Formats: sequence, structure tokens, C-alpha cells
Amino acid sequence: MAKVVKSELTRQTLKLRRLGIDTYRENVAYLHRDCEVYKAEGFQALSKVKVCADGERILAVLNVVDDDRIVTPSDLGLSEEAFANLGLDEGQIVSIEHAEPAESMNAVRRKIAGERLNQQDFHRIIGDITERRFSKTEISAFLVASGQSDMDRDEIYFLTRAMLEVGERLNWNESLVADKHCIGGIPGNRTSMLVVPIIAAHGMLIPKTSSRAITSPAGTADTMEVLANVELNIRKLHDIVRRHRACLSWGGNARLSPADDIMIAVERPLGIDSLGQMVASILSKKLSAGSTHLLIDIPVGPTAKVRQMRQAQRLRKLFEYVADQLSIHLEVVITDGRQPIGYGIGPVLEARDVMQVLQISPDAPEDLRQKSLQLAGRVLEFDPDVRGGKGYAIARDILDSGRALDMMNTIITAQGIQTRQFEAGKLVHEECSTEDGVVINIDNFQMARIARFAGAPMDKGAGVDLFKKLGDQVSKGEPLYRIHAEYPADFNFALELCERDNGYLIGNENQIPSAFVEF
Repeated sequence: MAKVVKSELTRQTLKLRRLGIDTYRENVAYLHRDCEVYKAEGFQALSKVKVCADGERILAVLNVVDDDRIVTPSDLGLSEEAFANLGLDEGQIVSIEHAEPAESMNAVRRKIAGERLNQQDFHRIIGDITERRFSKTEISAFLVASGQSDMDRDEIYFLTRAMLEVGERLNWNESLVADKHCIGGIPGNRTSMLVVPIIAAHGMLIPKTSSRAITSPAGTADTMEVLANVELNIRKLHDIVRRHRACLSWGGNARLSPADDIMIAVERPLGIDSLGQMVASILSKKLSAGSTHLLIDIPVGPTAKVRQMRQAQRLRKLFEYVADQLSIHLEVVITDGRQPIGYGIGPVLEARDVMQVLQISPDAPEDLRQKSLQLAGRVLEFDPDVRGGKGYAIARDILDSGRALDMMNTIITAQGIQTRQFEAGKLVHEECSTEDGVVINIDNFQMARIARFAGAPMDKGAGVDLFKKLGDQVSKGEPLYRIHAEYPADFNFALELCERDNGYLIGNENQIPSAFVEF
């Protein structure tokens, strides 16, 4: 008994220390190797520990330190993420102890072996992920196993429901709360930033919460952040939407499907984006945000995320099945995914394109304008007062009259105008055609990789500015696009990638692939 008391007293002598280390959505704790607690408790590096003080607790992954300049033997260091989640002041006395292993890892191992999981399995896994009981390695195992074993439609429903139940859920007390989402894979496809102000200007409620980029050079939240604050808590988000009928924010701060944000942090470096995870991620976020009517955009093309019409139809059926189980009205449109939308790839360049469309600039990309109007028209037709087929004309009138621009400026002001001035990266390279002919293919995946290698989306000004699109005539030596980067290392990485494959094919007009579109 005396030994237990001594252990407790030893743990209470640790002082909390905030370390300026960004561990990106993972709680990490740091103990010195000579720390008495480390020796007495038999901790090991990368084991899971529980940090407690004043009724607060977090679970963290343990790192062991040999340098007194990082933490001393009497300190417990926490990464920025862990320190913020614990919510205590530096210097407070804290205790640390072993964390119980997550029991749901047994279900993950069964999934790795190819077994089918039930609702309870998914609920426990998602609960443990949300409670930070899983390390990033364990989350990776779950994501890879779920992707490789190709979850059936009921498993996808179970996963979606589990993700929905562990977070906050907004209720707008309205019968029609609209939203629109693209499955991704098409660089520059910033239609949401045009659809939202058009729909809100019509008077419909459209609280748009978005994730940051997973495998792309920019997500809606990354691009909107060039113009406004996107990190809104639930109260501010609620106030803005109630007052202005819309928002364009990041969903992470609002704790809408928080497990999704944790898993996205693992998916990003791994480049994982399986169909089942995608359906669960999108629908859990939309239902958490209180959506009742949702339009899903599935682009199809040779280098899009979905490359064949058959695959698009299968994905549509998955969305429709899960949405039906969860009682949300959902429609799916299949659109042209043969090339990037707009000219810019990367937050600053995409924000420029969006504002040019809103401002009716002659330099605005016509493909971005037209696709946004088509999608906005379909969302407007959720309104029972809008006759079928009339949505496009209403959307065009709202945009051309300047009402959409006014609404966008209202949303930006309400969320908080971005105080930092972001500009396109000053390190530039123009990639030129090596022959005469017509642009017959633009590789979406390769163009996204070049933009990411250049530093997007972490560096807002990094990316690619397109000069030529499908069907355009080009002459030898004429620029196809311009790479922008902030830092020499990123710039050189992008140039090396571009040298191996610049993402463009030049040929004859009859070689341009056909488009799969429903409008």
C-alpha cells in the first residue's frame, strides 16, 4: 500500500510544460528518460498514457527525451495539440499514468483479416478514435483495412451513423436546409464558394461546413480562408447562419463529426480516400450540420477520382442507400471530370477565380461559372416554389445582378475578414509546350501533385495557374501553365515533378476524350 502512495506522490510532482511542437491532430506527451515517474511506472516510448489534473484529462502518445533543454526530469511536456486539449496553464501540477488499451482494436484486427463488422464494432472504434485512444498508426490500420476490404453498403451505413453519433449535431428547426458537396479529385473545383452565396441570396438556408484538403491542393475551407476566418465555433456559426442564411467555414472547430477530422489528419499524408470512407465522411458531416437536402457532385474523367460511368453509378447507389437509411433527401449529379475547373489550382489562385466570377469579370473562367450555375440551379429546385428546370435561370439572375457578390461579402464580413494578405508565390516557372497542336488531355492527378509539391495548400500562394484547357490550340514554346511557390525547396520539387511529367498531352482535336455529364 505504501508503494502505491509513493507512486501517486511522485506523479503529482510533475510540472506541466508547453512545448512548441506541432503534432498535427495528435496528442503527444514528453517525459525525460531520468524522470522518476518514467522509471517507476515502466513507461515505454510510443505507449498510450493518461494525463490528469483538476478534473481534466487527455490521452496521449508518449515520447521519451534525453535532452534537459526540451524537458527536465521534473516536467511533463505536451505538444501544442495536447496542451490545447488539456486546457490548463503551464506550470500546473499534473499526473500521468498508463492508459487502458482500446478494446476496439480487436475489431480493427478482425477487419484487417477481412471480416465484416457490425454497428457496435464501428461505434466502439469511432468512439475510441474520438477519445484519442488510437494512435495515428492504429487509425492508419483501420483506414487501410476498411479501404482494402471494400466495406459493403451496410458497413458504410454503420460507419456513417457511428461518426454522426459521437459529435455535435445542429438543428435549424427548418424543413429545408440545403447543402452541396463534390467528392473531389478535380483541381480548382471551387463551385461551393459560388453556389452558397447564390442559394443564400435566394433565401434558402445553406450552412456550408467543409473539411480542409485531404489529397488535393486546396479544399473549400483552405480557399475561403484566403478571404475570411473559417475557424468558427458552434455558437458563432449558428449566429451567422441564423442572421445571413449561410456560412462557408471549416467544420473542425464546431465538433461536427470530430472523428472525421482526426481520420482526415491520417488520410492526408497517406493519400487514402476510399469510397466507403468518402461516403461516411461526407454524409456524417452534412447530417451533423443539420442538412435535410443534399446535392452530390461526382465528376467522371480519365484522371478523375471516378474514371468510369459504371463506378460513378455504383457510388451514386451507395450515397442514395446510406442517405435513405439516415432520412436525408439526396440527389447525385455526374459531371465532366476530364480536366481542372477554372484556371487556378491552390488557395490564392482559386479564390481569385471565385471572386472574378462573382464580380462578373471578363477574365473569369467560364467553366467555373457555368458549372456553379448548373449546380446552384439544381439546389434551388429543392425549393418547392421553384419549378423543375427553372433553377438555372434563377441562379444566373442572382449572379448577374450582383446579389451573389453582395451575399459573399456579407458572409466574409460576418465570419471575419482575413487580415493577412496572401499573394501568389513569387517563385515562378512557366511550363511551355514542346510541340504544335491541340490540348487533348490534362492529367488532374498530376496537376494536383505539382501544385502540392509547390507547397499548396499549406502555403496559400503556392499552386498552378493554367493558361490552356482541353481543345485549345497551342504552338511550340507557348506557355501551358505557371507554377507558383513560396520556398526554393518546394519550387525545386515541383520543377522536378513537372520535368518527369508536365500533365499535358498535345495531339489532334479528334483525340479529345468524350465527357460523361448529366447536364
